[in-house]
Parts: sequence; C-alpha cells; structure tokens
Amino acid sequence: MATRFAESVSISGNLQVDGSLNSRPRSELIQDNFAIYGIPFSNFRIWDAFQTGISTAASDDLGLSTGGTWGTNNPYISAGDLKAAGATTRRSRFTFTLPPEYVAGESVRIVATAGMVTTAADTSCTVDFEVYLCAKTTLASGSDLVTTSATTINSTSFAAKNFDLTSAGLTAGDMLDIRISIACTDAATVTAVIPAIAHLALALDIKG
Repeated sequence: MATRFAESVSISGNLQVDGSLNSRPRSELIQDNFAIYGIPFSNFRIWDAFQTGISTAASDDLGLSTGGTWGTNNPYISAGDLKAAGATTRRSRFTFTLPPEYVAGESVRIVATAGMVTTAADTSCTVDFEVYLCAKTTLASGSDLVTTSATTINSTSFAAKNFDLTSAGLTAGDMLDIRISIACTDAATVTAVIPAIAHLALALDIKG
C-alpha cells in the first residue's frame, strides 16, 4: 500500500529505494534557457565547396588560423590580413543538428565572440549569419531563419555578438545549414587588419 505525506519530508541520512522509481517524461523537467553548445572550428567547410574543409583565408573564403604558439595562443576563424584590401567579403559554412533535449519552437541563438587582431579596419568590419533548415531531402526548407542584421566587430576588444533565429516549427533532430560572412572595408591601414572569430556557439532552450 502506498503511503502519502501531506507535508514536506526531510531525510538527513541516506535514501534507499528497494522498489522501482517511476520514470518521468522530459516535458516535466525544468527548462534551461540558452544552454551553450560550442562549435568546433574543425567543423567549418568551404561554403561553396562543402566537401572541403577550410585552411588559409583567400578569395571569398574564411580560413583557420593555427593561432601561433601552443600553450600561449588559440586557433581562430580568420578572414586573413585585409589591410588596404578595399571591400572584401569572406565566408564559411557548417551544419548543426538540434539535440534531443532541445524544446520544440523555443529559442535558438548563434553567439559569435569576435573582433580584430592587432588593428581595426579604417572603415568597417561586420559579421553576419544565414541559416536554412534542411528539408530532409537535397533541398533547403523555407527562408533564412536569422532575424539579426550584420553586426560590427571592428574593435580589437573581442565581444560576443548574438544572432537570433526564427524558431517556430523547429524540433529536435532538425539540421541547420549555417553560413557565416565577414565583410571588411579597409583602404589605408598599414598594419595587419585581421577579422577573427575566437569562439562560436549555439545557445538553445533545452530540457535535460
């Protein structure tokens, strides 16, 4: 026979359960908002040749910098040295699958910690994201989900830049096709102007 307690119960010692514990569905868990899922830089691909990983920034492609000395410097996504290069846009691309704990239709945000290595551009530098839902065929589904406009990163003080997505209709297991673009305009700077992404993550509302 089950015993019900109408008041709170405090147990100061150990609790031993000889019978079975009822499992509870994920929906009854407390929701954790904007949980961070880091994106390894090794996931980045050439945006219009997706079968190839990025290496050195060139033409319209972002690159992967080794960062310098092990134990002192970290790797980062780089647009290369764009001093006096005029208006230049470089891109890369990766996919991300919403995990089982993602709560359908709840918040999805890209968080890019970015800035300029050594010197800011004399005119401007921005980062932008485009995200499409993969339709479980060879096609994209719908339109760009990102609702945040291109955001300046033209500072040597690195800072987190948030890009929110329209999440209505998104569910766990959905694959997102994500393109990042860095647009830099520099005409006169004589020292290195290197736009960089030092950390990238998706922030999701989850249960479990």
